[in-house]
Amino acid sequence: ITMNPGYAGRSELPDNLKVLFRTVAMMVPDYALIGEIMLYSMGFVDARALAHKIVAVYKLCSEQLSSQHHYDYGMRAVKSVLTAAGNLKLKFPDVSEDIIMLRSISDVNLPKFLAHDLPLFDGILSDLFPGVTQPKPDYTTLLESLHISIANLKLQPTPWFIDKIIQI
Repeated sequence: ITMNPGYAGRSELPDNLKVLFRTVAMMVPDYALIGEIMLYSMGFVDARALAHKIVAVYKLCSEQLSSQHHYDYGMRAVKSVLTAAGNLKLKFPDVSEDIIMLRSISDVNLPKFLAHDLPLFDGILSDLFPGVTQPKPDYTTLLESLHISIANLKLQPTPWFIDKIIQI
């Protein structure tokens, strides 16, 4: 039972039901510490700095980007980035941890953001990861298959449509 009606999908309990339950105080968990432990468990060497960067990204996003109901900067978003980073670390063990983290933050968040928030998000990432550039992935095979499928569905392969498909 939650008394947090501001969260999506929750509603306020009636007063006659509230009195039947004891109030328990909760506090916000330390996202950086949780992220650090998870990153260490996935084999990251520089886990402390990377965990603090994840938290900083979401803090800055909540302050600078527009307010949208589908933007999530909580523990669920942090966990998604950590899981993506762990998967990339397994797939590319020799790649720099900064590049892996930058790519996982981008991969998880770019599909959610509106077009006018993308330059701000890119600025946040460039501030927190100075001098780190992501290598451009090779989407040749995917793009060929996409164009065939899009033609079969009688749709138009606009650049925006192709970009969104790749992001998802």
